[in-house]
Amino acid sequence: MSAPDPSTVRLDGPWTHRDVSANGIRLHVAELGTGPAVLLLHGFGEFWWTWHHQLTALAEAGYRAIAVDLRGYGDSDKPPRGYDAWTLAGDVAGLIRALGARRAHLVGHAWGGMLALTAAALHPRVASSVSLLGSAHPLALKSSITGTLLRRRRTNQARAVAHLFRFQLPMSPERGLVRDDALAVETLMRAWSGPEWTETADFTHTAAKFRQAMLVPGVAHSALEYYRWAFRAQFRGEGKRFADAVGSRIAAPVLQVHGSADRCVLPETAYASVPWFGPHAPLKPWAGIGHFPHLEAPARTSDALLDFLKAS
Repeated sequence: MSAPDPSTVRLDGPWTHRDVSANGIRLHVAELGTGPAVLLLHGFGEFWWTWHHQLTALAEAGYRAIAVDLRGYGDSDKPPRGYDAWTLAGDVAGLIRALGARRAHLVGHAWGGMLALTAAALHPRVASSVSLLGSAHPLALKSSITGTLLRRRRTNQARAVAHLFRFQLPMSPERGLVRDDALAVETLMRAWSGPEWTETADFTHTAAKFRQAMLVPGVAHSALEYYRWAFRAQFRGEGKRFADAVGSRIAAPVLQVHGSADRCVLPETAYASVPWFGPHAPLKPWAGIGHFPHLEAPARTSDALLDFLKAS
């Protein structure tokens, strides 16, 4: 694969692609349906298309579904800075307002889930609810990684996110992500997914889409900057300020969708997130599902989201 133009992520479908100016940058969104706004936030190595199943399901159920390329991804702007939690949460809040909505239901996968929680904590007026897929509260993840590292032994969660530590090196991780047509993206997906999905043609098709999107110029560096800020902030005053800012229980109701076979964000880390949540149903990890429930079990995920949204 050669380096694709950013516009190549604007895949055809029943949705409408458009650019929205928010928080000082241009964000690309794919939008479908009318009704209460549902903003879909993707995770590392993905782009808006990761939500293609949910876009149609939500729109058919009477919602305005909006999937965004986060800052630095897909066909959104890729500025040299702004990958800290405050700015990213500002992107979410600014996007909701720029779309003409006062509030939105926030749905996030992995990094997108942590961003949804951060936005709900820092900008509570814009969050009608928060749905987490393969994600955890940022302070639960931090505790599960650093608490025992300080005691000089690694938890299972620390081993599961070993890539976080590798990504702190300069330049080398960028080259690694795009080497061999971004094969590393597929390798991580395979390691984190449930075993049944990885044997399907759908997995191969999805991995090819994500690999091509990673090859868009600037995406690899931007994607890594999320990890670099999160790690380095722990050694700076802003890390403590962030912990204080998101350390209270959020008011919005929360849904957790998590796979029992998730080998990136482990189920025990998801369980540890509950003290920071508002109204919340008990977490029951889905057997055999890995880190990508919205892709591995799309119909079940859409049904769970719709049941939750109707009750929120």
